[in-house]
Amino acid sequence: MTIEEKQAAPAYPRMSVAPMLDWTDRHCRFFHRLLSRNTLLYTEMVTTGALLHGDVPRHLRFSPQEHPLALQLGGSEPHDLARCARLGQDWGYNEINLNCGCPSERVQRGAFGACLMNEASLVADCVKAMVDAVDIPITVKHRIGIDKVESYDFVRDFVGTVSEAGCQVFIAHARNAWLKGLSPKENRDIPPLRYDMVYRLKQDFPHLRIAINGGIATTEQVQTHLQHVDSVMVGREAYHNPFWLSEWDAAFFGANSATPTRDDVELAMVDYMELEAANHGTSWYAIARHMLGLRHGQPGSRKWRQVWSDHRLKARPAAEVMALARADLR
Repeated sequence: MTIEEKQAAPAYPRMSVAPMLDWTDRHCRFFHRLLSRNTLLYTEMVTTGALLHGDVPRHLRFSPQEHPLALQLGGSEPHDLARCARLGQDWGYNEINLNCGCPSERVQRGAFGACLMNEASLVADCVKAMVDAVDIPITVKHRIGIDKVESYDFVRDFVGTVSEAGCQVFIAHARNAWLKGLSPKENRDIPPLRYDMVYRLKQDFPHLRIAINGGIATTEQVQTHLQHVDSVMVGREAYHNPFWLSEWDAAFFGANSATPTRDDVELAMVDYMELEAANHGTSWYAIARHMLGLRHGQPGSRKWRQVWSDHRLKARPAAEVMALARADLR
């Protein structure tokens, strides 16, 4: 593949589910794929150290049904990131994403995540090393600023510098990352959303694919954003109200496939739980936590959630637990 082909902006799905630590593991992604065939899914962030010195299959294993699927890496050493990007490509991922948005102190101690936005040249070196190492797209997820610096020039210059290294897709969380004084949870709520900053990025870099992330919870909001940017990434709402994903293929991808029912999705998850138990010894309890929002807002959903989250039932087969959970649904 030529440099020009590598650097050409790839097709990028109009919708994606954000990488979320402790949430978007392979079980969660299998569940989300039952709801949407076309949405791009992301792994949790995996550090370069975990891959280079840890259990690679544990971090990279996934079901073929999860495609299209991106691997998000955390790191700041170009050579290490290149090695991990090659691992991701070898394992069959469709995209490698570099985390330049996580504000946690643990991530900062590792000198990566949001603090990398202060080192655009280093990020460019990291991207260039990965672009040279693999044939799949290299993308970057970032914030619009650091701490209380709210200048558009900061994020514009960051995107400009990194794009010159071969990154053609940028996913912008439309909040600043406050590196001191706020927890990661507070960083998802307290810094104000400034969607206009992301819109300006698309205006200034029309040749790039620009995705927007942060505080997006309705179809109407998605439709508004898609008038200004190429793609929308949804995080917490996709996890807590996952059945919303069942609308996305028709609404945003033009698909004509039938919308799955909640009952069908739950039954498919039970089949998956039984396979996981047989093949990997995985308890259904470790999987069910990801689908507790499936019946969000439905009659009987509270009792249904209580049954699926009852650790006292862990020894029972998943199919029996499903029957108990459905008993009070109307």
